[in-house]
Amino acid sequence: MKKLNSLFIIIVFMLFSFNCSAQYDPVSGLLKKEINSRFSNLLDFPIDSVSIPRSINLSSGVMKKVQSKDWTSGFYAGNLWQIYKLTGDIRYKEKAALWNAFIEKEKFNGGTHDMGFKVYCSFGKGLNVEDNPKYKKIILKSAQTLITRFNPKIGAIRSWDHSKNLFDYPVIIDNMLNLELLFEASIISGDPTFKNIAIKHANTTLKNHFRKDNSCYHVVDYDTISHGVRKKATFQGFNDDSSWARGQSWAVYGFTMAYRYTKNKKYLKQAEATAKYYINFKTLPEDGISYWDFNDTSIPNAPRDASSAAVMASALIELYSFTKNKAYLDYSNKIINTLSSDKYILIPSVKGPFILNHSTGNWPKKDEIDSPIVYADYYYLEAIIRKKSL
Repeated sequence: MKKLNSLFIIIVFMLFSFNCSAQYDPVSGLLKKEINSRFSNLLDFPIDSVSIPRSINLSSGVMKKVQSKDWTSGFYAGNLWQIYKLTGDIRYKEKAALWNAFIEKEKFNGGTHDMGFKVYCSFGKGLNVEDNPKYKKIILKSAQTLITRFNPKIGAIRSWDHSKNLFDYPVIIDNMLNLELLFEASIISGDPTFKNIAIKHANTTLKNHFRKDNSCYHVVDYDTISHGVRKKATFQGFNDDSSWARGQSWAVYGFTMAYRYTKNKKYLKQAEATAKYYINFKTLPEDGISYWDFNDTSIPNAPRDASSAAVMASALIELYSFTKNKAYLDYSNKIINTLSSDKYILIPSVKGPFILNHSTGNWPKKDEIDSPIVYADYYYLEAIIRKKSL
């Protein structure tokens, strides 16, 4: 009888485990023929150092291609590395390494803050697949270049060098994601300098970027003489006081990531507060894919931003891993399931090397509106991989 009882318990446990794994199935729509065909479009795109895919205008069929200096240049290689992790198909790994090679020279480019987006989203993803000493050296050199943009009196890394008629020393919320490169550089080198600068930047952002309702400004501009805040504004949002959707996602992702490396509870608290602001906002559509800006007065006729949703989905899975708050995982699941649907996966007749439709790049400039954009694919794939790791 004891043996029968023990056997019964084992069977129940196995069934429970199976149900749990099914509940957190990371591929929801991933096994669909449509998505697999989209993967092959990335693989088949011809190698070209000055034609890295960034987005495509579905109306005209014109693809926007960039060189390595563009802030989005690292995402395409990162997508290939991630598809390799999902499929095990060695061809994606080999192609990713070829695209990586075009990004390497950016390790010397001190004229931009987007070193993390370019170098860590390409070489970092490669390093996640294989322990490559060359990739470590490139990441370290890139970090050394990035910290030349740090002003210790302001306590932050300068973002753009352009738009000097508008800003003295702009720091954008997006810049939080470039800190991952610095945290990893300290791990690789054993030199705490990079981590310390990343922490100072995060602390300054935490102090000045957030409103009382826990939404964040896009840009905080600092005075280069007094080193104080000069103004708080936007460059890509609806207006200075609006909540640009991707900016809110950058904030949640950035401070969750910063908590991973520091275990500073203030970072985790802010990530949770902004995540709750995002999830509970009154204009958020039922399917979980936000409008490009929460305060666009044309809602519900405003364009969506799949890229904001994808960034948030990935961030919330990591946030869930630290907090065990199931609301974060549930919302992430909703986003992934929606993005994996026919509404957002590009139809087979579109041969461009992209996966998702309906992202909004730069609304004020009417650039890349309601389009496939490479970084939406990147964070969508990352979200699926993170979900799979659960």
